[in-house]
Amino acid sequence: MSAAKRFRFLAIVLLAFAVGGILGAFYLVPTHADDDSGNDDNPNPPVRLTIRNGVPTLTLTSEEQENAGIIAARLEPAPPQIDIHGFATVLDPAGLADLNNQYRDAEAQVDVAKARLAASEGAYQRAQILHKDQQNISTAQLQSAKSTYDVDTNTLTAAQTHAAAVVINVRQTWGGAIATALARGDSAIADLIERHAFLVRVTLPPGTIITTPPAIASALYGPADVRLTYVSLATAVDPKLQGMSYLYRTPAQNLLPGLTLDVALAVKPEQAGSIVPDSAVVWLEGKPWIYIRTQPTIFIRKQIDPTRAAPRNGYVVSGLAPDARVVIRGTQMLLSEEFRASVPVED
Repeated sequence: MSAAKRFRFLAIVLLAFAVGGILGAFYLVPTHADDDSGNDDNPNPPVRLTIRNGVPTLTLTSEEQENAGIIAARLEPAPPQIDIHGFATVLDPAGLADLNNQYRDAEAQVDVAKARLAASEGAYQRAQILHKDQQNISTAQLQSAKSTYDVDTNTLTAAQTHAAAVVINVRQTWGGAIATALARGDSAIADLIERHAFLVRVTLPPGTIITTPPAIASALYGPADVRLTYVSLATAVDPKLQGMSYLYRTPAQNLLPGLTLDVALAVKPEQAGSIVPDSAVVWLEGKPWIYIRTQPTIFIRKQIDPTRAAPRNGYVVSGLAPDARVVIRGTQMLLSEEFRASVPVED
């Protein structure tokens, strides 16, 4: 065999081995067609959290809700009148008695100054007539009468200013109603000074505001009911309680200054609302939230105002539809599910 033929034969053999190797590799490498087809049996979990108009929305099937123990129900309407509880302190009338004495002294000085002014004014008028009528009195006598009149005028002004300053002090310390009663000599002030009655400072919980305080409030002192009558807005708050304060008046009933009482104020709500129980509220970043089931499988989270406490527990919330179904059990689970669903799934 010539060299050329041997070369062609060797080339053909090598080519055959190469083709065989490629085909063998193709058929020996396992395929994953069965694995890919198995993915149809394990689809990706459904999307439970969506954002609709900026509001996080959860979707849970009826079975998932039942397994998680989620219950949504209509809320009870708030009662037409609610009791707000506050703390009351019986005030010592000693300071009021001192201011009353100051005012009575100032009032007496005003009366004396008025009498002196009336006398000096008459003397000055007579002196003017006599001096004008052929100078029956000297000019020096006329000037002396005028000087006395001017002094008495200034004395009356000073006495009236002092009395007004005492009333201002009473108003700043005890309020306008007490200042007015003191200035006109009302017998109610004498009752307070003689301890037939007491002023009571009622302080509401911090953040609670009453636009129109009730005319009558009630408190308990031992077995006895204490009736409180509204006087005015207090001029200062209790430094320890830091809540809005009001002045009420009550008969003595063996009370003593410094006693503290638990007071109930019956208040008519300014707005109607629904009672949201504590179990329906979940706190996030220091704010209270509830979940509302808007459709059989859809829940949205809504922030509420916690400033109006319900009579027993929970909150009085305005702005909820009468037929709104609020989650009253399972709220924490919904919040946890919302956060879990918001975490991206890694491949």
